[in-house]
Amino acid sequence: MPSQPSSQAPSRPRHSEFELIARYFTPAPPDPEAGVALGVGDDCTLLAPTPGCQLAVSVDTSVAGVHYPADAPAEAVGHRALAVSLSDLAAMGARPRWCLMALTLAEADDAWLDGFSRGFRALCDRSGTVLAGGDVTRGATAIGVTVMGEVVPDQALTRHGARPGDLVAVTGALGGGAGGLAAWQRGERDLAHPLLTRYLRPEPRLAAGEALVGLATAAIDISDGLCADLGHLLERSGVGATLDPEALPLAEGLVAELGEAGARRAALGGGDDYELLLALPAERLDEARGRLAALGLPLAVIGCFEAEPGLRGVALSGEGGWQHFHSAGAGSAGDDA
Repeated sequence: MPSQPSSQAPSRPRHSEFELIARYFTPAPPDPEAGVALGVGDDCTLLAPTPGCQLAVSVDTSVAGVHYPADAPAEAVGHRALAVSLSDLAAMGARPRWCLMALTLAEADDAWLDGFSRGFRALCDRSGTVLAGGDVTRGATAIGVTVMGEVVPDQALTRHGARPGDLVAVTGALGGGAGGLAAWQRGERDLAHPLLTRYLRPEPRLAAGEALVGLATAAIDISDGLCADLGHLLERSGVGATLDPEALPLAEGLVAELGEAGARRAALGGGDDYELLLALPAERLDEARGRLAALGLPLAVIGCFEAEPGLRGVALSGEGGWQHFHSAGAGSAGDDA
């Protein structure tokens, strides 16, 4: 990872902004179907959304030492910076199309940039996301990623549709982000470790989000922790919920890392899971599970939405979720716009 700037006057950069963009962040000419009328190299990017679709847009900033370990592998940092933004599109059921990146670096380290761009662009390719523009500048290391996707009008999943009687459901497994951070902090560096994979290389549930359009009544991605993000959904929908802690699907290796009680706390209050939290009518459960099974992804029912406001069935020490500036270590990318 590039070192933080010293208090002395900065030395002359080895590469100009334009050289860095050309070397690491200028993709091959996009396919005509990519919807990029004018890409990297001009003052603005010109995009051509699919006629009849609405744009879903979100932005996240990842700061070294706050949202991810400053000494994390560059390729994982590149993957993660894009993944946490794409997770917001997944929560809306949007199909990813384009992204923009603003990269601030203390210094231009070629080895780090090569790994970072490789991780970032690999996920771009796999998710069908075109890097359409951005900016590179010098300063304290931070990565800002704006993602844009498309949804059919009136079909986007939102936070405000949950109704009393709907099931509380989650994709995949929980607690892996917090467990991975704990493993990293105790010195684990094998990126094949299942918890480190969940923490440093999270998978945005894009296909799942699209598959659940028309079935789920509300959705949010779990970035700040299950209880914190469920709280956002409850507030927007004007409902309450009761959770069953015994029904929480725990990430592989989580109990071994944190113990039974610690694992359940991580599943309830840890951040960086990037699973989808859903409101789902009971009569749609089987169809939803069938669609996700085709993607190799389980769906667990962990509670029920109710008319009475508030969250019941669980008790958390502390604030029940990751919040900006409340941690000296790495944490989630947090809420978005």
